[in-house]
Amino acid sequence: MIPATKSLQGEGAPSHFRLRTALSYCAPLFVNGIALPFFPVWLAGLNFGDREIGLILAVPMVVRVLVVPIVGMLADRVEERANVLFWSGALSLLTAIALYWTSDFWPVLLVYGIQGATYAPYVPVVESIAISGVRRWGFDYGSMRVWGSIAFIFSTLVGGQMIQKWGGSMVLPTMVGGFFLTTMMAFFCPRIGPTRRRNQPTNLQAPTGSSLRSPQLLITMIGVSVQQSSHAVMYTFASIYWRTLGFSGTQIAVLWSIGVAAEVMVFFLSKVLSRRFSAWTLIFFGSSMCILRWILFPINFGFAGYFVLQCFHSCTYACVHTGIQRRIVASVQETQEASAQGSYFFYNGMFLGLMTLASGYLYAWLGVSSYYVMAGVAAFGLATVMLARNLQPRSSGFGETARKAS
Repeated sequence: MIPATKSLQGEGAPSHFRLRTALSYCAPLFVNGIALPFFPVWLAGLNFGDREIGLILAVPMVVRVLVVPIVGMLADRVEERANVLFWSGALSLLTAIALYWTSDFWPVLLVYGIQGATYAPYVPVVESIAISGVRRWGFDYGSMRVWGSIAFIFSTLVGGQMIQKWGGSMVLPTMVGGFFLTTMMAFFCPRIGPTRRRNQPTNLQAPTGSSLRSPQLLITMIGVSVQQSSHAVMYTFASIYWRTLGFSGTQIAVLWSIGVAAEVMVFFLSKVLSRRFSAWTLIFFGSSMCILRWILFPINFGFAGYFVLQCFHSCTYACVHTGIQRRIVASVQETQEASAQGSYFFYNGMFLGLMTLASGYLYAWLGVSSYYVMAGVAAFGLATVMLARNLQPRSSGFGETARKAS
């Protein structure tokens, strides 16, 4: 655990902070565990084509990147960031209910786009609360974030059983239940007051930039976001493709779950990894594995082969995510934490949304070979991060320790 400095007024952390923050991650990722693998199956059940599915999934990503930075700045200024979670969860619940009355392309596109905007701030705000706990009281980020991934695994496995039994009709009621949980969890999320300018853990490097205008941080966020956007084809069409290969709903759920389980292992080991490797090393390694993952993905090795490839998610997402969070902590003050998370979410959502939109056309044109294009996208993201790394003074080299949080 990262040792924390004494708080400004000597107060301790809210009771059960780690547990309550972990549960705050669980609620939204429970929803994601259903929506990410199986919402495309529900859309396919409405007889939408690849291009239409790609557009429906892309629009919320593009819309929400306009919302999150604004909400992030507001969250930095309100008395309790956790209050934002209630409105995010409640409005999203209403949109999930509204999907019951939509079946045509344009109504589904509109309602799901609104849901993307209302739900988008939830995870970044929880993320900012967790990072504040790291700064003020030395809590371990990975030990809180990991339980969200476990919730994702649980909901995906249950969803696999349900979709095998009831088909795509199970998606909407399960999403409604998940959004109800997110709304309720907003009442239990820790209340920690407004953001602060001091109280940073002593073994984290003092923020190197006075604002989010730091070129290195901005370019790093963009590079990581481009690399993460290379997951678009898998997120959009993997479940549909695996069904064409004859995989059962349970097998598909296992493939999604094992990727997140591998991600969980990285979060469990985050303290060890942080001591041994710099944030740059984690990002570079994860991005390189991402290129390899998409080169191998079009080759049908059967269920066992895709099982192994899904384990690469521990590198292509978890290592990179851990690295960029450490770079954010090292670069901004706590008063800009939610804004920084919102900015990262903006870039991440923008590039993922654009790539998801493109994936519909790529998949209709190239089929599974579109993953080769994703390998090129990941390579471009890696090159961008390497450019950002070179903007850093030579004294903070590639092999710097995690003690300096870079």
